[in-house]
Amino acid sequence: RFGLRGPNFNTVSACASGADAIGTSFETIRRGDAIAMVTGGAEASVTRMTIAAFAASRALSRNNDPETASRPFDLDRDGFVLGEGAGILVLEEREHAEKRGATILAEVTSYAQSADAFHVTQPSEGGEGASRAMRLALKKAGISPAEIDYINAHGTSTPLNDKFETMSMKTVFGEAAPGIPISSSKSMFGHTLGAAGGLEAAVSVMSIRDQRIHQTLHLLTPDPDCDLDYVPGKPRDLPLKYVMSNSLGFGGHNSCLIFNRYEG
Repeated sequence: RFGLRGPNFNTVSACASGADAIGTSFETIRRGDAIAMVTGGAEASVTRMTIAAFAASRALSRNNDPETASRPFDLDRDGFVLGEGAGILVLEEREHAEKRGATILAEVTSYAQSADAFHVTQPSEGGEGASRAMRLALKKAGISPAEIDYINAHGTSTPLNDKFETMSMKTVFGEAAPGIPISSSKSMFGHTLGAAGGLEAAVSVMSIRDQRIHQTLHLLTPDPDCDLDYVPGKPRDLPLKYVMSNSLGFGGHNSCLIFNRYEG
């Protein structure tokens, strides 16, 4: 239909699939194998089988109030809420985009991934694998941890993920960690599994475009183990140059994307 004749492939890395699709497309363009790529994630997973599988693994929320069941980093979180959706980006070589007069929303700065090699569903203790992905992304971007202006966290609303993701960000960002605003888009549209990385990358790009970050919904009772700035209450208008998006998939797939403001 659209005559897209460049590299065409799927990425399958559980909840990091959408982020990995964007990251590998970014690298495909950088090495000269394509000028532009349409990339991201999509998933329609609200089916009886999927719900039964996640319920059996005790990963889903059992909250009786559906409207507030997804509550990342809240003390009363008890699991994630399944969602469906898609997040797609058009990545393009900068010179090509400028030449054709495209509206450039942001730039991809870097991409990195790691594996936990720890457990089928649980993250590695202390978020060690996620820390490695973030550190590598920062190294490839050539920036310091303190230069990140906002983090779009994986933030699933499960007890272990949110605790260990907090630990991983403290490890990477050190003294700068408390001053970096962090929020979870899953508080708004649930966990869309393979689409999550694509949706959250799109949210990150729109945050740069609008110079505004969204809040973490339903964060009413902060968890002492999740004691960073998770943006409760309302959105914030902030100067954003570098934004990080984390995707941490089942099986220990950790992916990190960094975007920066376009200054053409």
